[in-house]
Amino acid sequence: MSAFAGRFGRVEPRRAAAGFVNGMLADLEVKTCWQLAEQAGHARPDAMQQLLYRAVWDADAVRDDLRTLIVGRLGDPEGVLVPDETGDLKKGTHTVGVQRQYTGTAGRIENAQVAVFMTYAGQRGHTLIDRRLYLPASWTNDPDRMQAAGVPEQIGFAKRWELAADMITAAVEAAVPARWAAADEAYGNSSTFRSRLRKLGLGYVLAVSCDHPVPLDAGKTRRRADHIATNLPATAWQSRSAGAGSKGPRFYDWAWLDEVTTDTDPDVGGRHSLLIRRNNTTGELAFYRCWSPRPVSLAVLVRVAGIRWTVEESFQAAKGQVGLDQHQVRRWNSWHRFTTLAMAALAVLAIGAADSHDPANDPAEQAMIALTVNELRRLINVFIIKSSHDLIHCLHWSGSRRQHQARAKRAHYARRLNLELQP
Repeated sequence: MSAFAGRFGRVEPRRAAAGFVNGMLADLEVKTCWQLAEQAGHARPDAMQQLLYRAVWDADAVRDDLRTLIVGRLGDPEGVLVPDETGDLKKGTHTVGVQRQYTGTAGRIENAQVAVFMTYAGQRGHTLIDRRLYLPASWTNDPDRMQAAGVPEQIGFAKRWELAADMITAAVEAAVPARWAAADEAYGNSSTFRSRLRKLGLGYVLAVSCDHPVPLDAGKTRRRADHIATNLPATAWQSRSAGAGSKGPRFYDWAWLDEVTTDTDPDVGGRHSLLIRRNNTTGELAFYRCWSPRPVSLAVLVRVAGIRWTVEESFQAAKGQVGLDQHQVRRWNSWHRFTTLAMAALAVLAIGAADSHDPANDPAEQAMIALTVNELRRLINVFIIKSSHDLIHCLHWSGSRRQHQARAKRAHYARRLNLELQP
């Protein structure tokens, strides 16, 4: 908290923010302002709600401070920036950015809010360092709706890969120690996204679709990625591990074609290639467009390809451990404030787990696995956070919740009756 405490001009929101982050680390079933206020010992949820709605503080400035803290503790010259999107299922139409759209969280089209996040991954660990809320065209084309949700006037429509490129650009400009970017095919299929990474001098290993056209022969011919894989001889494949998994090394068969060229900005230089991964059990193929400013080995590209999964682990930890998806806010500023504080709570776990790991120890010979973010949160709750509120405090909050629910019920009934009585 000391990394960004100075961003709060008054002591009240500063204390509320500390209680908010503590509450997100706490063992609570739901992590909304009501539950976080009760956990913090407050008599009412007002301080937590005001922190998200009306208090004066800049969530982007706090995010920048948090990013500086993270790279200072987890920084790695070979670090990898990994953007990806995630969705939160929502009801209604008033929550900022919500509409019926595809989200991988549900695996289908649902009423959802989608955001693009970015994980920083180094040798010591990984965690989320940035976020951008995706606004569909149905929102950006409706000024009244944008204004009602508090979206700044300068915010316009941006594709998801553009949001990812903006986050990567901001990280490079902030001197975040990173040499690579990795992402799935939703980003890798965009030639403009790849071009922006090359102009930043950032190497990449980006997944592309099976029908992705790969330029060969100095751009004179193009062939589908899966057609290239079909004609490869058996000698083109090598078995290599994409990194350590929970059940051991993740071995796949890999083929690497380094005669790939580029169809844009040829003056940037560097080395283009196509990387193909084959599951040695199912035979399923995955394809990656790769570029690096300098020649690199196959082992390096395979390592970067394997690191892309760290963003999925970050989402799992952020939602399962600190309640990233449990916000009940509708407005632009409130969403950014909630997610920033959730990222701060996740950073506590990521940095703590990294600090507890001794790289001198051989994992194969240890009696226990390294401390995970899940286990670290349990220990934090046992030794630091968990407090025994007295009976009066618990009964007070039970009564407050029921009174609030009664008022809401009366309001809903009154609204429904008014609608039915209208001619």
